[in-house]
Amino acid sequence: MRAVVLGGGGLTGRCAVRDLATGGVFDSVVAADLDAALAEAAAKAAGARATASGLDVRDRSALVGLLRGADVVVNAVQYGFNLAVMDAALEARVPYLDFGGLFHMTRRQLARDAEFRAARVLAIPGLGQVPGISNVLAMEAARDLDRVESIVIRDGWRDLTVGGPEIVFTWSPSTFLDEMVLPAVVFENGAYRDYPPMTGAEEFEFAAPVGRTRVYRTLHSEPATLPESLREKGLRHCEWKEGGPGIEVLRTMALLGLGSDRSLDVRGQSVTPKEFTLALLKREKLLGVPEGVDAVDWEVCDIELHGTKDGRPVERHAIARFPARRDWHLVATEYAVGVAGAIGAELIATGQVREVGVVPPERCVPAGPFRAALAKRGIETTIVPPENPLPPLRSQ
Repeated sequence: MRAVVLGGGGLTGRCAVRDLATGGVFDSVVAADLDAALAEAAAKAAGARATASGLDVRDRSALVGLLRGADVVVNAVQYGFNLAVMDAALEARVPYLDFGGLFHMTRRQLARDAEFRAARVLAIPGLGQVPGISNVLAMEAARDLDRVESIVIRDGWRDLTVGGPEIVFTWSPSTFLDEMVLPAVVFENGAYRDYPPMTGAEEFEFAAPVGRTRVYRTLHSEPATLPESLREKGLRHCEWKEGGPGIEVLRTMALLGLGSDRSLDVRGQSVTPKEFTLALLKREKLLGVPEGVDAVDWEVCDIELHGTKDGRPVERHAIARFPARRDWHLVATEYAVGVAGAIGAELIATGQVREVGVVPPERCVPAGPFRAALAKRGIETTIVPPENPLPPLRSQ
């Protein structure tokens, strides 16, 4: 079997390549990237089953040619290209998954369901860490509840690295900066409502070692799919919050316009702030942890559900703890996103995910095998029921 990872030389794509190439399911894994040197490096680190390909996903014919005959494609490129890659996967008749669409792109992807269903092809938008693991855990935590009134997903991180840089990007800078300035969409009282980004601040006590962390509302993909997936259980509220060291710096960068796509003239040269920022971060070696630095960080996602079970009010938490993969030189986010996509690809290729159409992860990924595969990779997931159930609801 053959898997293709687009953006396979990037921060999260290289992890997916390595996990897939060492997992035993695939005979061949292709690391495809616009930067051929990065693709080569990712393939070399992944071992004999991995090969490299220089590829621009905007070249439709080249992309379709690479995908033909593959058993699955993992899309790890920047989310703005999700629809273009989906189109190529549809033409090549190859199952597809990506790491997220920052709400609005995810909604546009879901609108393509009829086309993929008619072609009998599967596309899973947002099967990474968050979204992805968060969606599957939320659905599993809600499974035995009679009703689910609200879901609040909080994500926090803590860096324990000694001697590392004061700031480093472990996720797409473009996506991070978009989260800081685009309105946060909250599903509230059964309808979507926009809030200013980085509002709704609260102190939250995450599981160790993250601990108490200030989190904020930002734009994310879980509220784009969970309300519909849990509509029959009466979900009326769903939102996302995140926070940790460096988030205020990201906010400042975004407010300065460093993530903007609007071009400006600099001494007769047209350049976008986003292109400049990415080039600068690459030059300063701030994309990923520098060589020689032992990355030790943690990320925790806490999904708080309120609902009822057997007529009693219930508060339940689904928790995922993400460690760094130090022997692979990957921080928590890079590792968790990459392996989540790799596990999804394995489940598709081995027939454990059988749906067709454009289907969010919470509606097609089997929680049991998915969580077991995460555990084998050192990612702990728990669902905590209330120790002392609240008294039964009184009839009005």
